[in-house]
Amino acid sequence: MKMTKKEIPVRLEMRAEAVKERSRHFREFVKPLTEKEAVQQSQRCLHCGTPYCAAQCPLHNRPVDFNQWVKDGRWHAAWDALTATNPFPEFTSRLCPALCEFGCTEYLLEGAAVGIRSVERVITERAWKSGWVTPMRPLSKTGKRVAVVGSGPAGLACAQHVVRLGHEVTVFEKTPKAGGLLRYGIPDFKLEKALIDRRLEQLQAEGVILKTSVAVGVKTFEPGIYSGATEFVDASDLRQGFDAVVLAAGVETPRDWDLPGRQAQGIHFALELLIGQNRVTAGEAVGTEISCRGCDVLVLGGGDTGSDCIGVARRQGAGRIVQVARSPEPPEIDEGRKSWPKPAAVRHTSTSQEEGCERLWGLVAKEFLTDEKGAVRGVRFARLKWTPDAATGRMKAEETTEAPVEIAAQKVFLAIGFSRPTSGLADAFGLRTDERGYVVTKPNGIGDFCAAEGIFVCGDMRRGPALVASALYDGKRCAEVVNAFLMT
Repeated sequence: MKMTKKEIPVRLEMRAEAVKERSRHFREFVKPLTEKEAVQQSQRCLHCGTPYCAAQCPLHNRPVDFNQWVKDGRWHAAWDALTATNPFPEFTSRLCPALCEFGCTEYLLEGAAVGIRSVERVITERAWKSGWVTPMRPLSKTGKRVAVVGSGPAGLACAQHVVRLGHEVTVFEKTPKAGGLLRYGIPDFKLEKALIDRRLEQLQAEGVILKTSVAVGVKTFEPGIYSGATEFVDASDLRQGFDAVVLAAGVETPRDWDLPGRQAQGIHFALELLIGQNRVTAGEAVGTEISCRGCDVLVLGGGDTGSDCIGVARRQGAGRIVQVARSPEPPEIDEGRKSWPKPAAVRHTSTSQEEGCERLWGLVAKEFLTDEKGAVRGVRFARLKWTPDAATGRMKAEETTEAPVEIAAQKVFLAIGFSRPTSGLADAFGLRTDERGYVVTKPNGIGDFCAAEGIFVCGDMRRGPALVASALYDGKRCAEVVNAFLMT
């Protein structure tokens, strides 16, 4: 019997452990919906003829399809519909900002989107629990060999698709374990690393060869980049030993601030904190991490990486935590939902920010303040006034004449993004880069991934820093381009 609007339940959110409890450990604390609740959420889907949710998804997932199967209780069919576009939904259902939900028609009509990401997570957990995630081996092998440099989301997605097309795939990773920033950059309380390990086991069962602690093309890495490599492979060796090479090394060079006092002790790149803690949580290099215990902490940068620093610092026992963003303070709500179907520029509060921090907007750092021992004691900021540019309509910032703001801190973390891919990697393969350092690629009839004969580039190294979902899509599309090259 068809449900009336009144009978259809409201949006249900995944439940998080209480702040007091979760801030004491690094385990995942967000619990998925029950299967019954997921069915209730799927019942809210309007099954739009033009699904704007799919249009907003970087992976081009079709929530209308898997919601229909969940609504009908056909979970395996829902899993098939989800994985037709998404190679690793266990990652996206935890890390994706759910752009699809901003495009949901229910968001436009009622202000409460269907919980697409929460339904996706229930489908995924049901699949793993039921044994549906099994190795998918090709019916025949081509004899072609492909090297993938980098084991982040783009590299793993590319490797999975290439091996299923019948080619031999070897993934080279400079860190001791595969996973890239999924493993070393994302805190365990957002993504427990056992989830990566079980996926890697499945990929290896399909034939993917993983070679870790191996640096390719570059022996020396810049400050802020974690390597752990004990072996080195020259770029020419990959060119000669493989029929195609895919570079998926990401963008790892952190953006820095050349300000007075920058060399003071206690100022770190955000990933130094995150990687160090992740290694300790995994049982590696215990005691070598940056500790925030008893320190006042200042996080420069208002994005997700800065938020992750807050969560780690809080669990380490930090005192006062302040997060500073250069951008103006966004509104709390999207009035009239004028942004639909695109994401609204509203103030979001992450679970880490909920755990205790002050948030300030419209400030730009001007000087790192130091004490007599050369350690950081705070940061001096100038206030910014944001106004629309008359010519472009874009917001521009100007420093005001108001008195500067000083914030005390014994630990300062730079979470202001990444500037370019690893220096020297493109040169090692003789590839051309643009003014930002990203590899220049050219269309070859299928996609814009080819950088040179037999050399392909995907993920952040090609397009710049982006979402995990974007990297997964890039990796899959690159695999199709590689396959076309090999089989021509």
